[in-house]
Amino acid sequence: MKTDITHTNERFSELSESSEFLNLILNNISSCIMLLDKDLKLRAYNDPLLSIFSNKKNENLLYRKCGEVIGCAYQIEEQELCGNTSMCRTCELRISALNSYASNEAVFNEKITKPFFNFEGVKVDKHLQFSTRLFPYQKEKYIIMILEDITELVCIKEKMNHLSENHA
Repeated sequence: MKTDITHTNERFSELSESSEFLNLILNNISSCIMLLDKDLKLRAYNDPLLSIFSNKKNENLLYRKCGEVIGCAYQIEEQELCGNTSMCRTCELRISALNSYASNEAVFNEKITKPFFNFEGVKVDKHLQFSTRLFPYQKEKYIIMILEDITELVCIKEKMNHLSENHA
């Protein structure tokens, strides 16, 4: 592999020998990438998860369920485990992840709005875009979930719509 990547025009498959390079890419993507097991417990993640969704600083996230990791307001308010709250049956993230696992159904760029608790313990609605897909690896099955916080984008769009309605 050449070391001057910026001038080589190489494909990622040709760089797969370099785990350091692939880790750098994963941790510099602005989306949260989570690897979940069949119980929706976190098995691996990239760095943006810690700054965008985790509601407690310096907490150990591995082997915790998805809703607990991302600060789901229902899980925190009801003091129930993720999967046992009154809203889990209708949670789009949960349903999509389980469908991807059980039926190999890929979900791409779905949008939802859900309440979360942030680092300061304040409940906030976040607009999310998410994708899920089955990820078989070494005779095991996992779910890759990609989460993007698009709250700022949605708010700007709503303001623009409001302004255009007022000027019409």
